[in-house]
Amino acid sequence: MEDLIRKVIEQEAEAIRNIPVSVDFQKATELIYDRVHLNKGKLVASGMGKAGQIALNIATTFSSTGTPAVFLHPSDSQHGDLGVIQENDILLLISNSGKTREILELVDLAKNLYHGLPLIVISGNPESILSKNADVFIFTGNPGEVCPLGLTPTTSTTVMTVIGDALVVAMMIKIEFTCKDYSKRHHGGYLGDKSRQQAGKIFE
Repeated sequence: MEDLIRKVIEQEAEAIRNIPVSVDFQKATELIYDRVHLNKGKLVASGMGKAGQIALNIATTFSSTGTPAVFLHPSDSQHGDLGVIQENDILLLISNSGKTREILELVDLAKNLYHGLPLIVISGNPESILSKNADVFIFTGNPGEVCPLGLTPTTSTTVMTVIGDALVVAMMIKIEFTCKDYSKRHHGGYLGDKSRQQAGKIFE
């Protein structure tokens, strides 16, 4: 069992090391900065299934670090939640296959609402329609899943998470996000206390 666990960890670590690092990371950062910080829009992240859980995590992490973001469930978008999108927003869509029906439908619905919404796609399939229609495409490297069936999203969601973290950190650096800024957005708990201490000010 220990050898199996080591093998799983090593395979996932190798997938992270092999994420293709390209100029697209910078393009995505600049595009998010333009839409959210200069034009006062927000980042709208979406994905279906386990990719959707990663999109939710990315959205909440962006929000807590100074870049307003929300998660939009692609199915719920067809039942009124599409209304959360505004004209200066930007879409961040995650689909390992690049063929997820609900995501493709979301793209059409969103662009029918506001023509010209920029689209950032994180996917393992550069040949998909979704990827080819993106303003910025970030390739995961399409690693094999550690799932013994080769089916369950495992390694693919690991690299998606890391890509999201990279984008968040790049944006924090770009906007010069500080501990004081963090403390204003995260008041409660250990992290709230720590951020206020590091900022040198305790809020009542």
